[in-house]
Amino acid sequence: MTKAIGSRADYRWFLTIPTRWADNDVFQHVNNVVYYSWFDTTVARFLMDAVGINPLASAIVGFVVETQCRYFAPTAFPDVITGGLRVARIGNTSVRYELGMFRNDEDRAAAEGHFVHAYVVKATGKPTPLPEAMRAALARFQR
Repeated sequence: MTKAIGSRADYRWFLTIPTRWADNDVFQHVNNVVYYSWFDTTVARFLMDAVGINPLASAIVGFVVETQCRYFAPTAFPDVITGGLRVARIGNTSVRYELGMFRNDEDRAAAEGHFVHAYVVKATGKPTPLPEAMRAALARFQR
């Protein structure tokens, strides 16, 4: 069964991302690898702005262990992208974020995917349980 393309209402947190001239490829649309950069930027800003994690000062860090993206419609410079995020799963040491990238004012996603962080102690690289305060902040954005 094919999953329906998501809408903005399916997401809980948003970030505006302008496209750049350099994002376009020879086919005159945003290259697929740029979407992963948008995912990374959306998750990083979400953690800083909504969860209160300062990645430079935090004793723990999320390592990306899995990503996936499905493309539905092209985007191109000078489009403005809105990255939508929802927390799909909060595990003991990991979090799965689901993301939708929306072109300009469109309600249906141009692309959707997920991004999994496994949290480790920055100094050792060893897995660590999510702190309770972080867990509570993430839960506010769970679908």
